[in-house]
Amino acid sequence: MTDPAASRPRRVAILSLKLANFRSHAALDLPTEGRSVVLAGPNGAGKTNILEAISLLAPGRGLRRAARSELARIEGDGSWAVSAEVEGPFGTARLGTGQGAGEGEGAGITMGRRVRVDGENAPGPGAFSDHLRLVWLTPAMDGLFTGAPGDRRRFLDRLVLAVDPDHAARVSAFERALRSRNRLLEEGGEARWLDAVERETAELAVAVASARADVVARLAALIAETRDPDSLFPHAEIALSGWMERELTEEPALMVEDRYRARLRELRGRDRAAGRATEGPNASDLSVLHGPKAMPAAQCSTGEQKALLVGLVLAHARLVARLHGATPVVLLDEVAAHLDPGRRAALYDALERLDAQAWLTGADPAAFTALGERAVHFAVAPGHVERAD
Repeated sequence: MTDPAASRPRRVAILSLKLANFRSHAALDLPTEGRSVVLAGPNGAGKTNILEAISLLAPGRGLRRAARSELARIEGDGSWAVSAEVEGPFGTARLGTGQGAGEGEGAGITMGRRVRVDGENAPGPGAFSDHLRLVWLTPAMDGLFTGAPGDRRRFLDRLVLAVDPDHAARVSAFERALRSRNRLLEEGGEARWLDAVERETAELAVAVASARADVVARLAALIAETRDPDSLFPHAEIALSGWMERELTEEPALMVEDRYRARLRELRGRDRAAGRATEGPNASDLSVLHGPKAMPAAQCSTGEQKALLVGLVLAHARLVARLHGATPVVLLDEVAAHLDPGRRAALYDALERLDAQAWLTGADPAAFTALGERAVHFAVAPGHVERAD
């Protein structure tokens, strides 16, 4: 990944969004005029469902990581569709995804969800990345710093995925290889089969760890370069903890791969007893410090953690814009409600400086008043969405 020529990133925006039989929405058509979008309404009205639909226009399983069968409207026939007209780096494109009736999990059909660009079938969601990159922040992330390491690894993989669309495939392949090794260990598989699967596991492990380490290094450098001591969103100091990630900064990837393969062989007994691989990228963690206080994020107050997380997501959005020469679309679910008026205004100003289209949800329309005409405002009620500005 190389930085493009220094220039102002091109603004990317969803011009219109259409849903059919998606979650609570039988049919929805939202024109945005290219502006940011506010979705205000009571809890349970379907606001987050709209953001989730957008999140499927990117590699991965979306912001809820839901199974495809869960996305269809309960009253429907099992089909669902998401379509967006996007003004992106290569002009206007129509992106679409969904599934037909009877194509969900458990229906006897294992094909992935349909992916189309300008009406033509595409090999997978990675094709969307040429036209649209997404970053998001949801209430589920509020416990990120105090939660399990696996939560932080998934968060980190989401950061990497917005930069490198192939990362999801590598992570999936690595997890499959680990499951194959676990099964062989449990069943007492032959050494030659374990050797083969460990060779594949080590190769994939180094690829996953390298991608994570690269994005963390780039993001840390950008934060150090652009941090503002007067910002209401304190800067984070981030690092990866894991022997493989550390060694990749000092040793050739092939040497680290050989070392991990030998380590996997040594650990077969311990891993068989544990039922899992006990070393590798699957055991790494993302370390986050509150920069101004030099304090672990987990020890900060709830309000400080929220501000730190917002600052980290905004920094990631700047990184995506810098690396690809085009701004990401930012999805912010119920963020404004947990910020005081000063931080809300600072968030809106930060989004304007980034020149990014944002989609924001909340129960109180008044929380978004400061956005004014910078956003299109919609009132969301169960089964109904209408303009409110």
